[in-house]
Amino acid sequence: MTVRDDDAPVVLSHPVRAAYLAAEGFEEVLAEELARLGVDIMAWHGRLALSAAPPVAASWALDIWLEPEVHAVGSIGAAVALLRGRQRNWACHAVRHHRRAALIAERLPPVAARPLAFPAAAPTGHLGAWTLLAPDRLLLSTRKSSPFVNGVAPFVEDRVGPPSRAYLKLWEACARLGAWPVPGERCVDLGASPGGWTWVIARCGAEVVAVDRADLAPEVAAMPGVTLRRESAFGIEPAELGPVDWLFSDIIAYPTRLLALARRWIAAGTAARIVMTVKFQGTTDHETAALFAAIPGGRVLHLWHNKHELTFLWDREAAGRAGSSPGRLPTT
Repeated sequence: MTVRDDDAPVVLSHPVRAAYLAAEGFEEVLAEELARLGVDIMAWHGRLALSAAPPVAASWALDIWLEPEVHAVGSIGAAVALLRGRQRNWACHAVRHHRRAALIAERLPPVAARPLAFPAAAPTGHLGAWTLLAPDRLLLSTRKSSPFVNGVAPFVEDRVGPPSRAYLKLWEACARLGAWPVPGERCVDLGASPGGWTWVIARCGAEVVAVDRADLAPEVAAMPGVTLRRESAFGIEPAELGPVDWLFSDIIAYPTRLLALARRWIAAGTAARIVMTVKFQGTTDHETAALFAAIPGGRVLHLWHNKHELTFLWDREAAGRAGSSPGRLPTT
């Protein structure tokens, strides 16, 4: 990978057909994934990888600009008129020319980026993205994959109740799904200790069987609807627990082992939905990540609150529908 230089001019040898926004510190991981997918990076613009190839489902991209266009804009007014003429809602990705970008943004309708109070679904309003490649050259995309501004998913945090900050990953996953556990549903949380995800599920009012050999935080274990089974998450059989509405897993384990676990639960047919964190130690196992993404009814995302990990989302109904296409590109 060529190290990007934020001060160097952006040189475009071909029209831009896709742009992939990496999370801070994960530019190289995204570049590796795109190379595996056969996508050449024409240039970097900050954390935005510009490509002349059509967009693909890149798991490590926080956001994907699906229909990018480059326009010459001789003035701030011309940039504002261009953006306003295309649609109402725009998110600015300011990398260079910050003052000029700010002046343009000030003249566009404001986009609310208030923190979500969970439970809440991700924003549904149509949102585009733009940036300045040069003072007189604007890159825009009316369609993008993330419903959030620059892929950032803010929440009104709870700094008292949960025993760890892992709860934010589950909040974001549920917000992206537009669904979360509700009263009357039965859930399983594999590798639950100390209980960050169990806390989320119980707070939603659902029943949760927390599976772990270690203890839950006492305040989580005492929550209504929480049952602890002191067993190995990998040793327990799905049939032992019976039908569940949700299977959750934030286990630290090798990706290949997690893939086998996910496949076992899917094959058993007892879980309606799965939310599973796929964690990487050292180098990124892109091959196993691709196998997760290829499971019908599933998709793999790098959430804003993920670290060196991905989140696997699976839905039994989606898997059973004719024409279900894994690795699809959701759009705002």
